Amino acid sequence: MSIRVMLVDDQVLLRTGFRMVLAAQPDMEVVAEAGDGVEALEVLRSTAVDVVLMDVRMPKLDGVETTRRICSQPDAPKVLILTTFDLDEYAFSGLKAGASGFMLKDVPPAELLGAIRSVHSGDAVVAPSTTRRLLDRFSPMLPSSGKETRPVDRALERLTEREREVMMLVAQGLSNGEIAARLVLSEATVKTHVGRILTKLGLRDRVQVVVLAYETGLVRAGGGGLG
Repeated sequence: MSIRVMLVDDQVLLRTGFRMVLAAQPDMEVVAEAGDGVEALEVLRSTAVDVVLMDVRMPKLDGVETTRRICSQPDAPKVLILTTFDLDEYAFSGLKAGASGFMLKDVPPAELLGAIRSVHSGDAVVAPSTTRRLLDRFSPMLPSSGKETRPVDRALERLTEREREVMMLVAQGLSNGEIAARLVLSEATVKTHVGRILTKLGLRDRVQVVVLAYETGLVRAGGGGLG
């Protein structure tokens, strides 16, 4: 079956461009479009969608809040945030709201298509270079954990030393293959570690691992570990 995609962007020209790229793929179909968050939520009530390409800055209801509302629903479609990076301080918030990843709006078509397929298959899309730049820029905006030990901080104590090591590399945007090479492990072993990290911390995917690692101070701006 084709991947059912919804385009949410207030710029008609951009939606047209994305639609043309997707229409040329045998495994994808644009089944809906919307020019703002309010319209997107309305359309989703009556249209089955697998992946939503979500703009951040839109009138009426922005992409972050729209993503939060979509992802709070049962059997929600995956959301892929589209950001201009230089302007969108909201991209990180979009990930916290439940998006499965983010891409730059000027991403090459092949990368966009790959991202859609990855998100649809259940993987998270966090381009390493984009992750590092975004998080290095936005991590100072994250709430400080202060002196109070939060439940999520204590949860990190359940991780083994190797799992913490893998988590820090995931937070720096490394793929499983890159982590395997760095730690001299097989990709299958890395995948197992990532799965255990998700289970122990109650996280949905590696995007949430990135967010949590920065929020708890496991890693800091610049990609360095704290402990």
